[in-house]
Amino acid sequence: MSRIRGKDTKPEIRVRRLLHALGYRFRLHRRDLPGTPDIVLPRWKSVIFVHGCFWHVHPGCKRATKPKTNVEFWEKKLKGNVARDAKTIEQLRELGYRCLVVWECETKNLDVLAERLTAFLPR
Repeated sequence: MSRIRGKDTKPEIRVRRLLHALGYRFRLHRRDLPGTPDIVLPRWKSVIFVHGCFWHVHPGCKRATKPKTNVEFWEKKLKGNVARDAKTIEQLRELGYRCLVVWECETKNLDVLAERLTAFLPR
């Protein structure tokens, strides 16, 4: 697990490139906000999290498989990730931020992703 990157993942870079192409400017990994969001758009007081389907248990996704070995460890680990995500989003909303979660599998189709991002962010 030490080789699993938390920043600058391929799905995150896809989202960042698309946002930039759409004309949005943003900050990355602001440590002064709960959960250190992947992308922060301060002008619109919005944050975007780019979640991996496996690590954050994307419901109904084929990539969110459950490991067959060491089941107890993985259940605890993945449930902890989901609980932490919910708590982080709640804390950000209390601070007045709008939150969007983009799943890894959603970054494959850039046209659909662009529509989702423009619907979330005002112009």
